[in-house]
Amino acid sequence: MAERRLTGELDLRIERRADKDIATRQFHQGALRVLRPHYLDSTPQVCYTVVNPGGGYLGADQYRIGIDVGPDSSLLLTTQSATKIYRTPQGEAHAQLNLELGENTVLEYLPDQLIAYRDASYRQETIVHMQESSSLVLLEIITPGWSPDSGLFKYQRIRLRTEVHIDGKLSVLDNLLVEPGAQEVESLLYLQGFTHVGMLLAIDSRIDSAMVEQLRDLAYEAAQQQKEHVHVGISMTAASGLSIRTLGTSTESAAAVLISIVNELRRRLRGQNPVELRKY
Repeated sequence: MAERRLTGELDLRIERRADKDIATRQFHQGALRVLRPHYLDSTPQVCYTVVNPGGGYLGADQYRIGIDVGPDSSLLLTTQSATKIYRTPQGEAHAQLNLELGENTVLEYLPDQLIAYRDASYRQETIVHMQESSSLVLLEIITPGWSPDSGLFKYQRIRLRTEVHIDGKLSVLDNLLVEPGAQEVESLLYLQGFTHVGMLLAIDSRIDSAMVEQLRDLAYEAAQQQKEHVHVGISMTAASGLSIRTLGTSTESAAAVLISIVNELRRRLRGQNPVELRKY
């Protein structure tokens, strides 16, 4: 049986040249593109924006993204808009992210939210190979779509599985499975009454237990400042790093809490300004 053609495919290689991070290799086909690069601050870090011209993921769609960040370079990767998962009667939609980080590199992956509509099923596998000297930040927010009658759609399943290999050794395995099933969105049996799930994974050799405690206080403070209640859990990973989960009722509140931690990590680890994404 012939292998199924990918719905969208993207490869990007980033290297530092003349004190600027640039793409030295770029390939795309199908329903994936990147917009022209831009620089958000005075640092060499380049920002690329991934675009899906098809507008969303459908049943049995398969996507692959390969990102290779060369030594001493830095990349902030985002998306132009939310990733929408529509009904998937032909089988779950699947995305594979392969991330390679060289020595002394930085990769921040800060996409817009993932919106899952009625009867949607989606699996995302992220495999990271990084060096102990490199720095990684991954963010995701899962949001239920809205129906014409203003009710929340109940998707079938969202699974986000992340493997982080440091110096060739599997060091962190993060597995997030959200499966509302037949439970009513309004009931306490569905995510304890919450509807939006956020996650942040940061791996950096400079993140220690003292920093995690300080970032926990910051996350709690940011959550208390939101209009909607946000429940936050933060823990240290097996490798030097941290994992955050949020439960809430809006994308905006979850993003505000998680981005506050991203910005604090940027300040502490690299002396870099808060991120200000420009989508155009």
